Amino acid sequence: MSSFRSDILELLKDRIDLHRIPFSDRGARLMVFRSDDHFRLRLAERWFKLDGQLSTYRQRPPIVDGWRLTDGQGAPLAFRAISYPHRIDCLTDVGVFTLTFADPETLLLTFPARPCGVTFEARLDRARTDRRGGTLRLTGDIRRNIAYTTNAPIVRNEVASPEAGRHAVRLQVAPQQEGEALLLNITPRLGFNRYLPPAEEALEAAARRWHAWFAAAPEVEPALRQQYYYAWWIMRSGLISTRFYTTREAMTPSKIHYVGVWQWDAFFHALAYRHVDHRLAHDQLRILLDHQRDDGMIPDAVHDEGTVTHLTFPVEADVTKPPLLAWAAWKLHQVDGDVQFLNEIYEPIVRWNRWWFEKNDADGDGLCEYVHPFSSGLDDSPLWDDGMPVTAPDLNTYLSLSQEALANIAEVLGEREAAAEWRQRAAVQAQRMIERLWDPQAGLFWALHSGRRVEVRTPFNLYPLITGRMPAAIVDRLVAHLTNEQEFWTPFPVPTVARDDPRFDPQRMWRGPTWVNNNYLLIEGLERCGHMALAGELRRRTLDMVCGERDIYEYYHPLTGACDPEAASLFGWSAALFIDLAIQAAREAQSGKPPA
Repeated sequence: MSSFRSDILELLKDRIDLHRIPFSDRGARLMVFRSDDHFRLRLAERWFKLDGQLSTYRQRPPIVDGWRLTDGQGAPLAFRAISYPHRIDCLTDVGVFTLTFADPETLLLTFPARPCGVTFEARLDRARTDRRGGTLRLTGDIRRNIAYTTNAPIVRNEVASPEAGRHAVRLQVAPQQEGEALLLNITPRLGFNRYLPPAEEALEAAARRWHAWFAAAPEVEPALRQQYYYAWWIMRSGLISTRFYTTREAMTPSKIHYVGVWQWDAFFHALAYRHVDHRLAHDQLRILLDHQRDDGMIPDAVHDEGTVTHLTFPVEADVTKPPLLAWAAWKLHQVDGDVQFLNEIYEPIVRWNRWWFEKNDADGDGLCEYVHPFSSGLDDSPLWDDGMPVTAPDLNTYLSLSQEALANIAEVLGEREAAAEWRQRAAVQAQRMIERLWDPQAGLFWALHSGRRVEVRTPFNLYPLITGRMPAAIVDRLVAHLTNEQEFWTPFPVPTVARDDPRFDPQRMWRGPTWVNNNYLLIEGLERCGHMALAGELRRRTLDMVCGERDIYEYYHPLTGACDPEAASLFGWSAALFIDLAIQAAREAQSGKPPA
């Protein structure tokens, strides 16, 4: 239909398989999946008021199920689907049906110019037909409404209700020409979108939107190009629209598995967005600051109906995420040079830094503790097996990095005395780790619980090297651990527990698998310490690992590089950091020097 052509859209042909990877769009809460001969529509929404639990949306039935394409007699049609970022072409015996997004709440399905139709079931309370289609409504604490509208001549339009809360729609049409279509609007609003745009224009507009997104991205090495643009597809299709507490357009960690905005995920997401859309990158930080508490704490997560700041499991405590906000903000500034954004967020970040030292240093030694394991982002790590709180080297590394970034920000803002003070604090924080956590015999930094060492070896015991403030002798010991094939230098490094540690489990989240964000931080640390070749090798092996699977996952097996069945797909920070690492590699190849 559309005459617009894009080599990038063609490059991503059939990357969206519709079975595990849904068709979606920027800002959309709708996800289109395929099951055999029909589609199902799921919503990326929690409905916490209805379910009372944060994760039950994963098991909630689709709002629209059994969406079948039919022939002129209403019989279901078999179809072959061909997917692109902007459209799904369904090839049937009566012709081609094409599906696209008209807007984030509305799908447009074009009909072939032959008698045909659709059937579907919707899980709502009330339904009625009208001369152009019909409407269905869900009332109560959660309101969701559906309108289906066609500009094709209607032959049959019925809604049956086999049971309460379930309605079966049957629509048969006799299109007179190409381009007649069905509009399916699913919305929380009281009003509907029932205006059918010209189908060819809608398809071309969708293609142009996606092409413009991809075209804005910096070029990378040809070998990475397909997975690179697929990562950019994740970074656009994973965005959700504003709604209630979701105050900004924001990226989900995974539209299928994690609906909401998690704090440190958002910071990593922003590192990709800084290359294509500065405002979007800024908003990934702003959405967390919109919900900063009066005491300075920033929530663990934000979802439509609230925030997550306190949990009762596995211990009862306030919960947040690692303090990487200042570090991320400075990285954005290095690309966009936006002083006003730094002015906007400087004071909130200062309050955030203060909260850590006022509320999370029970023994007053200047080294902060994790009070809740989830605040580390390393939920099931064996670092927490002995109990909480834990004085952790990774946390105090982040705080040193944060204070260094605050020094840089203060300097840009003309706050020279504050900049000097922040730089001194960063140095002191690094020195405290050496004095209290460094073990010269083991050659690493131990976490402490109740003053006792937590003797499990993880890459987080190596994290102080990321500060770039460790003496050369300490750096050499840490690098020796990192590059030891029996510990961390596995075929697909870096495992989250040392390979030869008794608690190593390569298939259990933070107890063995390789995570892209961990590698990203270690790459930065190696560069800060002057180990450029090793940083480049870890970057290359990380890029190769992510390219080894068709999708992009939450974590990977450190020995095989395979995705784990439990790992979330379409994973945001893996995609975002793959993008940034690919750009780093391209710039290093062009200049012959490591990226700044």
